[in-house]
Amino acid sequence: MHLGHRLAGTGVAVPSDPFAVAFGLLGGDLPWPGTTGTVVLVALLVLVALLAVLVGLAVARLRGRRTRVDRAASHMGRGRDVEALSRKSAEATARRLGVAGVPGVPVGRAVGSGQQLYGSWEDMHIDIWGPRTGKTTSRAVPAILEAPGAVLVTSNKRDVVDATRDLRARSGPVWVFDPQGVATEPPGWWWDPLSYVTDEVRAARLAEHFAAGSRDPGARTDAFFDPAGQDLLAGLLLAAALDRRPIMQVYSWLTRPTDETPVDILRAHGVVLTADQVAGVVTAPDKQRGGIYGTAQQMASCLTNRQIASWIAPLEPGDTRPRFDPVSFVRDGGTLYSLSKEGRGTAGPLVTALTVAVVEAAEELAARSAGGRLPVPMVGVLDEAANVCRWRELPNLYSHYGSRGIVLMTILQSWSQGVEVWGEAGMKKLWSAANIKVYGGGVSEAAFLEDLSRTIGDYDRLQSSSSYGRGHRTVSQQLQRERILDVADLAAMPKGRAVVLASGSRPTLIRTTPWMAGPHAEAVRASIAAHDPMARRTIDEAHQELAAVQASDDGPRGAR
Repeated sequence: MHLGHRLAGTGVAVPSDPFAVAFGLLGGDLPWPGTTGTVVLVALLVLVALLAVLVGLAVARLRGRRTRVDRAASHMGRGRDVEALSRKSAEATARRLGVAGVPGVPVGRAVGSGQQLYGSWEDMHIDIWGPRTGKTTSRAVPAILEAPGAVLVTSNKRDVVDATRDLRARSGPVWVFDPQGVATEPPGWWWDPLSYVTDEVRAARLAEHFAAGSRDPGARTDAFFDPAGQDLLAGLLLAAALDRRPIMQVYSWLTRPTDETPVDILRAHGVVLTADQVAGVVTAPDKQRGGIYGTAQQMASCLTNRQIASWIAPLEPGDTRPRFDPVSFVRDGGTLYSLSKEGRGTAGPLVTALTVAVVEAAEELAARSAGGRLPVPMVGVLDEAANVCRWRELPNLYSHYGSRGIVLMTILQSWSQGVEVWGEAGMKKLWSAANIKVYGGGVSEAAFLEDLSRTIGDYDRLQSSSSYGRGHRTVSQQLQRERILDVADLAAMPKGRAVVLASGSRPTLIRTTPWMAGPHAEAVRASIAAHDPMARRTIDEAHQELAAVQASDDGPRGAR
């Protein structure tokens, strides 16, 4: 009425009270503005109809993007429930710690609210993703690309190296430790494992890495020969380090059980008790000595691989290749990729030793820095940790590193994989010590999934039932408690979805964000094209993975 009379120029004063307008029109006190009013009315009706259609399409699309597990998001954490994972919270922590530019480690987007979630530079991560579920593309690569300082990566595949090395080269030198040719990287530098051995304690730790890396997962150990062999190996490692000999000399000594050279070296350097320990094995009865030496040989068997030797010893007396120094690496920044394969002849013990050497160097630098933290956090992505980096003490140290500015992300394929390395108690300790736990699907272990389902929790569903009697219909309602995500839901988690459990926050469901959908996608593709011999195939597979995630996102809602 207002618009019609104004456009028609009738000069009729239309009241501002909508009721007065309606009753005036019905009572004949107010005239209808003729054709102009009709045109305006039709136009407004068309506009409202178009808006209704657009809103309907938007709602339908939003519902269509839901997977079969997205219904659970309404009963899980969102908004204030996950405030500790919000960008605002991560940025506040970063400002407090003096970290500029990057708020934290990206986790994913909450399904319930759509907000991007981050782990702060004080949080430790543990991920369990089954094979081919996107853990590298959605967790490892984004964490590496967003790291503000030094980065340490372990893996048994070259994909993570090819995808990130060119971008990381902008932040500092790139070191690829590839003694088994996983990425066909030439030995352009070397690292002396014995440089880590400065006393008996570190010698024992290095021997433990050799022992853990040489055993098959779940293998039984002998109560006498295994500890004795490990102690002998520790003594020989210390002797070689004190006399500045290459580490291969240790294996040579293990093949000569009666050679007392290491005993003489230890005595000459005043390490009397360790010398007595080694001497006791040398002078032991033949069968006992043979068993201990044989056990120690098995632990150090990777040293017989000539391909490995070129990475851990000079090629010749005047070798001009750069020598890797963990202390300088942590201080100056850069990226270290440590690669190894599983099975016999694995370089896993050396990968573990190098990882521990770098992390302990970072810990020592943190102890000398303000607040007992690294000035710039170091990110460690331990992909395939149970296969290539069997660090036995990791569960005991995990929570401690967060306060030092050493942010670790341990990625496993299953719960049982961790149990094989750290035992049930150790795996529980590692899981509990992590501030951020991410489950990405692909696991079919009922016990683990049942525990995870209970941790996610239950919700109350209002159930109605009706009954008929004496001509009357009676409706009764009652609350029924159900699991938010049951074991079947977790086992069949769609690609592109993950469950996040964080300290102080309710469990939440997220949309994963692979690097193909991130801000560095073009740079990552260029890095893959420059280094991956199967670049076209790798990039195509990445596109297919992104398409699968989007298809899961855009597919039918599904029914329970």
